[in-house]
Amino acid sequence: MKPKRVQHTGQARLFESDILEMLTKTNPGIIWGVYIPILSYILFRANQVYGLEIKTIVLLFFAGMIYWTFFEYIAHRFLFHMVSDNLKTQKVAYILHGNHHEYPRDRQRLFMPLVPSLILATILFLFHYLFLGKYNWAFFPGFMIGYLSYASMHYAIHAFDPPFKFMQPLWRNHQLHHYKDEHLGFGVSNTFWDRVFGTMFDLTKNKQDKEKVKELMFDKEN
Repeated sequence: MKPKRVQHTGQARLFESDILEMLTKTNPGIIWGVYIPILSYILFRANQVYGLEIKTIVLLFFAGMIYWTFFEYIAHRFLFHMVSDNLKTQKVAYILHGNHHEYPRDRQRLFMPLVPSLILATILFLFHYLFLGKYNWAFFPGFMIGYLSYASMHYAIHAFDPPFKFMQPLWRNHQLHHYKDEHLGFGVSNTFWDRVFGTMFDLTKNKQDKEKVKELMFDKEN
């Protein structure tokens, strides 16, 4: 499949309404700043209100983080890159993720905007609560920290070169996802599920194209 044409500057226009358009953009600091107090309070309730022991909270928290990695893979592969002949479905896919492939330098849309993020987080909390009950008060914060870590990693991949050599495969897997084949390399925070499901790029055969990578990186002057 041919890669999408990369736009070097600007950002996609997703809505005609200026208000809706504004709500599609955010800053990582705002998202972290809002979620940390919320998640801290949820953990506090897990212990003080629902009586979960600290060791149970820690285990459930890390279980939530691990579960996020699978959720991330499934969402990226089957939701963000859903294929359909329906124009409305194509529009939804473009709003969710397609605009990022066309404008990879748009740093304002690498985190889900605050308002839709809070709405979706609430829905997901209630969904998981149906299955986990009180244990979700420890599990869900881990899940959300997994999301915040994923979004931050995604931001980092587009902002600078890998800081450590062992991170190079992760960086290159996502870069190839952009400019080589968007139906491979769905892992952003990790490559584990790509390896499990056979969607990992063969990095021995796909060498880094420095010019293509440069097109994906933020403009350092902005």
